[in-house]
Amino acid sequence: MTGAPRCSSYARQLVRLLRVLPVIALAMLAAGTAGGHEVEKALFLVMEDDQVIASNAQTGQFFELALKAKEEVLERIVASGVAVVVTNQRFAAIGAFSGGWRSLRRMAGEEFRSAEAQDYAALVITSNRIISFSGRNGSWSDKAR
Repeated sequence: MTGAPRCSSYARQLVRLLRVLPVIALAMLAAGTAGGHEVEKALFLVMEDDQVIASNAQTGQFFELALKAKEEVLERIVASGVAVVVTNQRFAAIGAFSGGWRSLRRMAGEEFRSAEAQDYAALVITSNRIISFSGRNGSWSDKAR
């Protein structure tokens, strides 16, 4: 026999694996940073007769949303880092980093259609507007429909 010694099939498979392993590791890393993260649950809501209390588990703070006369809660949505309360008079939201409740008045005759929340963002759809809330900076944005 001349030339390089013969490798066993096991050794050949090991060499192939070592060549492919960095590519697999890089692909797994990219998948983890591209949306495979999970937002830690930070906000919880407690409903009382005349108020809604938000508990921020990360900071240990409690924030009270006092309901006005004849104001009724129609819907509440809680995600990991944002919560939205829809009443017959306004939309109120709180984020894990926003430092308290932020309210947006409803327009005259505006009908609530739907709301959803995920991670640090919330979206409210009404008959007149598309409204979003950022739980990171505590700001509302809206666009006419």
